[in-house]
Amino acid sequence: MRARLNLLVSCILATYVSTAQVTDSVNVTLKTDADSALRITNLNPYFSIHVDSMLSYQLSINKEDSRYYWYIKNSPAGLKINKDNGLLTFKAEKSYFMSGKLKYDQEYSVKLGVQSLVDPTEKVDTGFILTFYNTDIVLPRVKPTVAGTLTVEEGQPVLFNVLCENGTFAIETILFTSSTPISNYTLVKKCDDEFSWTPPYDFVKETDPGKEKIVNLSFIGSSKFNSKDTAVVKLVVKDALNYPLAKQEYENVVTNIKSYILRLKYTFLQIDKRLKKTKTARATFDLTSATSALTGTILSTTGGESSKTAGKILPSVGVALVPVKEATSPNKTVEQNQASLIRSSIKRLEYMIFDYSLVGEKDPGIANKTNKLKDELKQSQMQLIDVPVDITNNMTEEELNNYFNNPKVTKKYRLKGK
Repeated sequence: MRARLNLLVSCILATYVSTAQVTDSVNVTLKTDADSALRITNLNPYFSIHVDSMLSYQLSINKEDSRYYWYIKNSPAGLKINKDNGLLTFKAEKSYFMSGKLKYDQEYSVKLGVQSLVDPTEKVDTGFILTFYNTDIVLPRVKPTVAGTLTVEEGQPVLFNVLCENGTFAIETILFTSSTPISNYTLVKKCDDEFSWTPPYDFVKETDPGKEKIVNLSFIGSSKFNSKDTAVVKLVVKDALNYPLAKQEYENVVTNIKSYILRLKYTFLQIDKRLKKTKTARATFDLTSATSALTGTILSTTGGESSKTAGKILPSVGVALVPVKEATSPNKTVEQNQASLIRSSIKRLEYMIFDYSLVGEKDPGIANKTNKLKDELKQSQMQLIDVPVDITNNMTEEELNNYFNNPKVTKKYRLKGK
């Protein structure tokens, strides 16, 4: 009986110990699983891929894949990942590099992550570096937006961009040279920069054949491995009129003509006033002359010796007064002709200013018009070389124009047909 009791107690104790051990084992296992953090077990931090090759890389984690999903950020064109099992794939096609979407020997930083579908806080964010290389050597090219020969005129700006077609390696720097020294241009240092230059008006010399000068612009592009390519743009610069200077010369000529017209108008006014005074003086003198002659005639008809003598003298006095009148009050024909000549010169110069006025912002005939106005001014001055042109003028331009355009004055000097 006692032996049986001891056996029963031993069995109970063994069962208890076994149960306790299983419980402790389960607790330890659960505790260890709960404390293990999510991680990617086989991530490669650097991938290097040859063009036209394929990448297939299976990523794994220390958890059950079915409860997690994968994602990538900032990925280059063509790189994909299976969100369910973490399979990373890529096919480096040449079309990506030809179109410029991808570049050789450039590091692409890709963000990679995995996250729990149940607990959003349980996730891993990491990344890797991806580069591409090519064993085929493709030379880079420098390509300006203008090609061949470009013809420009002095004062005409030259504008174009310098582009690059990247090969195996990209062009990093561009050097510029010119066959003829030039200044005031924008320097091209890298791809997509703009070249800008305006040939000055004195760039083409009189000794240059055909009044044109050829300038060769060279753009030399270099990669970091010193592979070079050169693009040449040929400029033909033609001689052109310096329009700002020509316009200034034209305006100076017009100003001189207008100033000369005002002096002529003042001279015309003085001559016309003298003509009026001469006309009044001649009318008064004619009456005096007629009265003297008439008195001599009357006295000659009276009787007596003294009256006969007086009659012989006085008629001779009346006849002698006519030449004296010409000297005292000159004939107005000369001055009137001078006034008419001045008036016609003024009208002609005013018409020439109107006829040879500039048209548009940049009149192509400005040089010809300037020379015509110079010739007209010189011709007018030669015609009036014997006419004393008054310089002193105490009248305003408006007063001179009002007198010159007065209807009475205009009618007085209007040309009359025979």
